[in-house]
Amino acid sequence: MRRRELITLLGGGAAALLSPHAADAQQPAIPVIGFLGPTSPDVFADRLRGFYRGLKETGYVEGENLTIAYRWAEGQFDRLPALAAELVRRQVAVIAVGAASAALAAKAATTTIPILFITAEDPVGLGLVASLARPGGNMTGVNLLSAEVVAKRLELLRQLIPGAARIAVLINPTDANTSEATLRDVDTAARTMGLQIQVVRARTIGEIDAAFAAFAGERPDALFLSADPFFTSRRIQLANLASRHAIPTTSATREITDAGGLMSYGANIPDAWRQVGAYAGRILKGAKLADLPVVQATKLELVINAQTARILGLPVAASLLATADEVIE
Repeated sequence: MRRRELITLLGGGAAALLSPHAADAQQPAIPVIGFLGPTSPDVFADRLRGFYRGLKETGYVEGENLTIAYRWAEGQFDRLPALAAELVRRQVAVIAVGAASAALAAKAATTTIPILFITAEDPVGLGLVASLARPGGNMTGVNLLSAEVVAKRLELLRQLIPGAARIAVLINPTDANTSEATLRDVDTAARTMGLQIQVVRARTIGEIDAAFAAFAGERPDALFLSADPFFTSRRIQLANLASRHAIPTTSATREITDAGGLMSYGANIPDAWRQVGAYAGRILKGAKLADLPVVQATKLELVINAQTARILGLPVAASLLATADEVIE
């Protein structure tokens, strides 16, 4: 090797040693997204698949060019503020949250990191955003319209059970925002339809059992579940108890109907998570929150479990079956 070439080689090596960030400049750090879930991974399995689809649409794949830091509250909503604070300390690029309680916890934890939410309640009324078109601040996301379709859920239940007069409404008092919104909207719709409402509260597995034990004596005509993540996590328990006590059950999420509930009407939640994933990818690519309005869920689905209807001895009108997006046989 010539002397001049040797000097050039050594000089280049010395420069690299003196510039520890040179390698970093060639290999950018992989971005990290924080994911704050109010329940557990098994409840969010289908939703996560939707989230991953949205990320992939924008060019991001977990484990390849993206890291996701998961924090799960396992149904203990009082843990959400601490879990949100953990993600903020990790300095994630974006925080994706499921449910209003998680969104409020993340909002209290940071005013700078972009937060993407999915909520069943009106995000303006919750104070998450200034408006749907111009969210302002550091938050945007998807509104599932669960509160807005409460009246429609009751109407569909009435079509399925024409003689229904007394409806039990199961809420989770731990999730105050969802519970209050559900009761407000159910009360308004029920009075219009001439239905009598019985409010039942359950925040634990044991309290769900106790609620159904009480139904054995009170015999409501149907059970209306609030759109609460805790109830989705207890979908098998709820479906089994509803079958055992012969209580027709309606929910906002099809997971409960898949598990054996009678009927669900509400947004396609995996598709909503796809939209959140796409928003996350766009933010990682440099999009500003001001350019990302809150998305109103557009895919509303009616799912009827015909097998459960037969077990309950409920004839389902052909007209109702015809309007269903899916009939589970």
